[in-house]
Amino acid sequence: MELIVPSRRRRLLLTGLAAAVAAPAVLTAPTFAQPKGAKQSEKETPGEEVTPPEDLMREHGVLDRVLLLYEAGMRKFAANEDFDPGLITQSAGIVKDFIHDYHEKSEEHHVFPRFRAAGKMTDLVGTLEHQHEAGRKVTDTILRLAPSGRSNADDRRQLVAAMQSFITMYRPHAAREDTELFPKLKDVVSAHEYDAMAEDFEKKEHELFGADGFEKMTARVAALEQQMGIFDLNQFTPG
Repeated sequence: MELIVPSRRRRLLLTGLAAAVAAPAVLTAPTFAQPKGAKQSEKETPGEEVTPPEDLMREHGVLDRVLLLYEAGMRKFAANEDFDPGLITQSAGIVKDFIHDYHEKSEEHHVFPRFRAAGKMTDLVGTLEHQHEAGRKVTDTILRLAPSGRSNADDRRQLVAAMQSFITMYRPHAAREDTELFPKLKDVVSAHEYDAMAEDFEKKEHELFGADGFEKMTARVAALEQQMGIFDLNQFTPG
């Protein structure tokens, strides 16, 4: 089988049929992907490219993991546990850098205008854009209050309220985009625009974070989860 250089944008997907044919053999080699902009291999078939909606949904996964960090921090505050408030600052820094300044800008520059131009889901788009503005203000508040959240009771109260308000808004915000807006994106753009959008996302990500920006952000989140004590998924299994 031909090996293709890894890239977040183009990767071969194992289908259920392939898995069935391979059973009961154990897969020991990773799936590799084609670099962005490279010509499609003859072995590749349409549908294997990571689409703009899939890309945006992955980034929502980073956001949701930060929300879990916020919730862990709130529990530690409530229990009066001694922990480094810098973990909250770093978590909010990921939100600012990766969500507000990259992910949301991608939506505002490339996704929302397409729906407005098509006259579709404009009320939802307006609400989502307003929530982006509100979210940036809340993140600024979190960044301002986090350093003194352990030592100052009033700052801690305001910090916890800010984190809770952020979680309360962004959980339904991301869920609505994932289930209503993003699945309709292909209906309001041409095939060329759809492909160009993926290229634009990739280009901007590289400008801001270098190669493999998504992987770098997930690594940052994982490191914070380790320090916050929530990395091991087994702890969340009931029973």
